[in-house]
Amino acid sequence: MKKWIALAVVLLLALAGYVAAGPYLAINGIRTALAEQDTGKLERHVDFAALRVSIKAQVEDSLARRVGNEVQSNLFGALALSVAGDLLGSGVDAMVTPLGIGALLQGRSMWKKSLGDTVDGDTYGKPVPADPLKNAEHHYESLSRFTATVHDEDGKPVVFVFKRNGLSWKLADIRLPL
Repeated sequence: MKKWIALAVVLLLALAGYVAAGPYLAINGIRTALAEQDTGKLERHVDFAALRVSIKAQVEDSLARRVGNEVQSNLFGALALSVAGDLLGSGVDAMVTPLGIGALLQGRSMWKKSLGDTVDGDTYGKPVPADPLKNAEHHYESLSRFTATVHDEDGKPVVFVFKRNGLSWKLADIRLPL
């Protein structure tokens, strides 16, 4: 009987360890997918639907705050704001997809090659892989929410939010410093 209890305890500890390591495994999976430019692997670690909704809301909110109340209260200003919001929303919908990220990675790859910023310094070599989560500060906010915070060139925080769904973790939100 003691062996079965010990086995159950060991299995529970192993399961808890796997769940606790989940966000770090997702970050590593994103790094690997970006390095290999494999959007299929990237899709396993990113919830693109939730990410699109989050980024679209942040962009629309930032636009509304920047134009101010005067423009929003004006009929033509409100119409222009609505059109601009729709255009920005369409852009977010197009870019925050596996294909959109693939296109960004391809463009980044070509740019890095043209600058000679490659792994071996050869123009025809592989470009230095993107690593947006390099030097990130990691924090558990709850049992199902984990954040990785990096700072942009201006020192403003960009927060990558990972959410747990069952035993797996996925990037579900990016809080932009708009």
